[in-house]
Amino acid sequence: MNRLAAFLLCTALTAPAFAQELRATGDLGVVVERATGSVLIVDQSERAAIGRVEGFGDLSHASLVFSADERFAYIFGRDGGLTKLDLLTQQIVGRVVQAGNSIGGAISDDGKLIAVANYEPGGVNIFDAETLEQVASIPAGGKALGLEDAAGRKFVFSVWDTGETKIVDMSGAEPKITTLSNIGAEPYDALVTDDGRTYIAGLFGEDGLTSIDLWAEVPEPRRILPHYGRGQEEMPVYKMPHLEGWAKAGDQIVLPAIHHHEVLWIDARTLEETGRTATHGQPVFAMARPGGRQVWVNFAHPDNDTVQVIDSMTHEIVGEMKPGPAVLHMEFTSRGTEAWVSVRDENKVVIYDTATLQPIGEIAAESPSGIFFTARAHRLGL
Repeated sequence: MNRLAAFLLCTALTAPAFAQELRATGDLGVVVERATGSVLIVDQSERAAIGRVEGFGDLSHASLVFSADERFAYIFGRDGGLTKLDLLTQQIVGRVVQAGNSIGGAISDDGKLIAVANYEPGGVNIFDAETLEQVASIPAGGKALGLEDAAGRKFVFSVWDTGETKIVDMSGAEPKITTLSNIGAEPYDALVTDDGRTYIAGLFGEDGLTSIDLWAEVPEPRRILPHYGRGQEEMPVYKMPHLEGWAKAGDQIVLPAIHHHEVLWIDARTLEETGRTATHGQPVFAMARPGGRQVWVNFAHPDNDTVQVIDSMTHEIVGEMKPGPAVLHMEFTSRGTEAWVSVRDENKVVIYDTATLQPIGEIAAESPSGIFFTARAHRLGL
């Protein structure tokens, strides 16, 4: 046996089973199958599912974040479950049920901590990302929502019942908590701008939003877009808009309006309103294609079979697609060449070319909802 043959044989015998087919993580993603407590692991280049993993509990309102190396996904279930998934071995490597009712989570900027926001019993629990051992519990006096990561090993969240926002600094030996009052009535979701400076909380109980400058030595709440719905008849809210799907297009931010069939455009520097776009229905997600030229919008029931595309320069609708009933989520590939759209009631994910707005692929999935690609690992607020 020559040296090359001996080397290859030795390598084959010592390599772990899952490494026989080498695969990078940068092309991977996760599709939540909300009805079955399972997820699909997908490959963007192949436009295909490469595995299904079960055992995640109640995924009726699920979200997830990725580890810094893109290998692990941390999945937040509605039943309070926090589950760690290895994307390469396609196995669950850790799971804790840390509360009775959860509403999402975040990972610290250094990738070391996982925070989970809870409806019941309220507050935020924080865990070691490696072991899932709990390291802190932050009481809130109500339902914790709008949980976001911020620079400097910080988390920020709001409290529905009290109208407060809390900044949790985990950079020291013990959590340091700053509580800001008078955020507004019923803060329900939030976003952090991609530079980590501005936290914006949406208000369900009143028109308007509240911003906080996280770079300020003494952060203070500032009300923005007050009374944006004044003089208009409020419409029923069949599904809460999501600010985590916010869009920053150049020097603009676009947000879904509550109670109204429109999206709002804001100057990213002054946070003043610059325009509005009337939409097909009540927007749920308004998401920017990477690069910012387009904003894709999906809608609540009964208009949830439609996706509209808005030009960020003109604020005009330039495209409309009908992927199928119950479009729940959208996700762009990292450079924005494709948009993946989940269609719950037809058990599929439809893949669109963002230049032509034409479908170019389809993946079968059981009641799909959230779609998450590993590029999120390298962005604040996602």
